[in-house]
Amino acid sequence: QVQLVESGGGLVLHGGSLRLSCTASGRTFSSYAMGWFRRAPGNVREFVAAISRSGDNIYYTDFVNGRFTISRDNAKNTVYLQMINLKPDDTAVYYCAAGSVLTTRGRLYDYWGQGTQVTVSS
Repeated sequence: QVQLVESGGGLVLHGGSLRLSCTASGRTFSSYAMGWFRRAPGNVREFVAAISRSGDNIYYTDFVNGRFTISRDNAKNTVYLQMINLKPDDTAVYYCAAGSVLTTRGRLYDYWGQGTQVTVSS
């Protein structure tokens, strides 16, 4: 069992930056691929970024367009999502997830955090 806790969300102005963190319980963090997803009001959950167990392989969705960076620190059991040049369309609840395979498909992740709200005002 893995428990995930996200932090770092908040209210930011258009063009601002935030860094989200997701810390996992347990001692097997390095055995999981990690992903970030988001859900905006009225929308379905969508993939944002994912990183392999070692951090060597990374996926991003197209809308990131170089604005977001996913990284991980296995010694701290934490995965990060650095977001710059934020836009109002980035407003959503952001979730981290852990799974056994590196994938963009949310249904293949086994564990999910509760989410952290990101609000970008114009």
